[in-house]
Amino acid sequence: MTNQMRIAFQGMHGAYSDQAARRAFPGAVTVPCRTFEGAFGALRDGEVDLAVIPIDNTLAGRVADVHHLLPDSGVHIIGETFLRINHALLGVKGTQISDIREIRSHVHALGQCRKIRKELGVPAIVGSDTAGCAKEVADLGDKGIAAIAPVLAAEIYGLDVLRTEVEDAAHNTTRFIILSREAKTAPNDGSPVVTSFVFRVRNVAAALYKALGGFATNGINMTKLESYMVEGHFTATQFFAEVEAHPDQLGLRHALEELQFFSHEVLILGVYPAHPFRRENVLPAE
Repeated sequence: MTNQMRIAFQGMHGAYSDQAARRAFPGAVTVPCRTFEGAFGALRDGEVDLAVIPIDNTLAGRVADVHHLLPDSGVHIIGETFLRINHALLGVKGTQISDIREIRSHVHALGQCRKIRKELGVPAIVGSDTAGCAKEVADLGDKGIAAIAPVLAAEIYGLDVLRTEVEDAAHNTTRFIILSREAKTAPNDGSPVVTSFVFRVRNVAAALYKALGGFATNGINMTKLESYMVEGHFTATQFFAEVEAHPDQLGLRHALEELQFFSHEVLILGVYPAHPFRRENVLPAE
């Protein structure tokens, strides 16, 4: 019997989420799940110890499904990690770039690699995920079909790396949250902390303005505020927010009290250490 940590992620082995999980937890066993719901379910059911899920990308923005799943998931955010996205052009063994007649990848990856697609002038086929497309290319064995995917996928599926860093923007970075069945609140010891929470304001005039006023007056830095409709009602808007403060700090405590006064519900999803990337904006080398 093994005592290795098991970590769920959405996608196939070799996906960026797999890469993020391996980097954050070296030596852990990564467990692929077809959907985000599957990854959340594997964590809730005790099949894995943690889940590593993407939540934001500097180019594509938020990962919308995750914001909808988090409030009712029954799991907790206990950390975050960041991954610089380096797209590579992959082909079967012996492929030359001049052989390529078609490129396959996830829709976001294709959108982030317009220059290489324009250079090659071949059609792009949208797939479910980058690593899945790499596996398709390996299974087909056709030199005319290439994939845009992580270098890790080339290693796993036995493909050649035809070109690296084919993304258009050098700052392409994805933020991942680390989820656990049990809440693990970061200590209030002065270290940088992120608090993530969701809330629904009352359907009255200027409710959002009033609800957020406490964060300004108490000097709390809000780094994220996302809105999305829930339960099919145009008037039922839920907000996902993040602040750089600990709920035990007097300023955030007062701000949350004011938020609760103007809201139907406030649910804290996690209080966890801020990743150094937030301050340094530098990621370790591959």
